[in-house]
Amino acid sequence: MTGYVYQLNCSAGGVPKLAVAEAELTPVGLVGDVQAKPLIHGGPERALSLYSLEVIERLRTEGHPISPGSAGENVTVAGLDWPRLAPGARLAIGDEVVVEITKYANPCPTIRGSFRGGEFKRISQKLRPGESRLYARVMRTGRIAAGQTVRVIDPEESDGGEETGRAAADSRTHGSIIDRVAAALAPRGNGRKPGVSRWTR
Repeated sequence: MTGYVYQLNCSAGGVPKLAVAEAELTPVGLVGDVQAKPLIHGGPERALSLYSLEVIERLRTEGHPISPGSAGENVTVAGLDWPRLAPGARLAIGDEVVVEITKYANPCPTIRGSFRGGEFKRISQKLRPGESRLYARVMRTGRIAAGQTVRVIDPEESDGGEETGRAAADSRTHGSIIDRVAAALAPRGNGRKPGVSRWTR
């Protein structure tokens, strides 16, 4: 299943988020995008918000004044079978980025301006399954740009880099422990400066 980035959206806080040509994705979100309420909308498990262009267009036919970015999504995606996406699904965006869907985004009063009569619960997953925005965590960082492909991938396609990073971290941790034990057992006068160890940063 393959689609593309129809629009990339950022803001200095709140909605609407406005279109940008490209942005760098970090483990906690897009550079240049600010969450007005980070305890509710931010954090690694909600680093990126995605929504479907097709759902937005369908909502507009119902008379809702919603548009890409107005409901607060970072990435407006076109061409994916939106109801099939669920927590656990992984998406490759462009050549660098991989994200994993973590949860459905609960609608809040902040986005009521995008809905006729302020009915922001129109996109609640509980009330209208398959029409909710999605939150994702970042598996691989990188650049996202409008027009890039978005495709659903198997977990195995993105595990390599993740496992490599974890293995490297484990190796550093184990090496550090061994070094510290060796230093504690080493006799004084071993040539090191007093109070300075070789793992001090």
